Amino acid sequence: MLDLIILSLHFFICFLISIAIWCGPKDVDLHSSSTGRAEIEPDGLIFIGKEEDIRKSQRTTAKINGREIVVFCHKGKFYALDSRCYRKIFACVMSNIDGQACIVCPWHKFKITLETGEGLYEGINPLEQSPRPKWQSKGVKQRIHKVTIDNGNAYVSPPDLSVSFDSDYFADKYKNGGEFAMEK
Repeated sequence: MLDLIILSLHFFICFLISIAIWCGPKDVDLHSSSTGRAEIEPDGLIFIGKEEDIRKSQRTTAKINGREIVVFCHKGKFYALDSRCYRKIFACVMSNIDGQACIVCPWHKFKITLETGEGLYEGINPLEQSPRPKWQSKGVKQRIHKVTIDNGNAYVSPPDLSVSFDSDYFADKYKNGGEFAMEK
């Protein structure tokens, strides 16, 4: 019975954290009111925000052509990923796993590298004489986006949709205001 109460409390806290993340003042909507499209620079890059603002907040979310992304500044480096983990909504906690900067979904406990979008898991090889858990890759699960900093501004390259990733399913599902979509 105590386990059930603790588990319920855990899910409730995770829910509150995700609400705080999604409703925070850091969200940016990159749709212009006149065209309904993201503000694309002449070189094809999409303006996300001021570099210093993102450094201070360590994260911002944006909607680019209906696709929700999150931009992180972690230890001075910028990363951008789809705003949903490859299983559903994307609330996250920063972590360092096996020397790699990662986000951890508090709901699913999935670990995703910021650099490559790879899903990580800890597994053992039962054929080893003394099997020990080691971090291993599930492959690239999360779409990442290239971040460019220029003259104090942060930009993201448009996604190459010719290659598909697991996170695309939920990115597309909630693209047009579905459940848990960012507010407009």
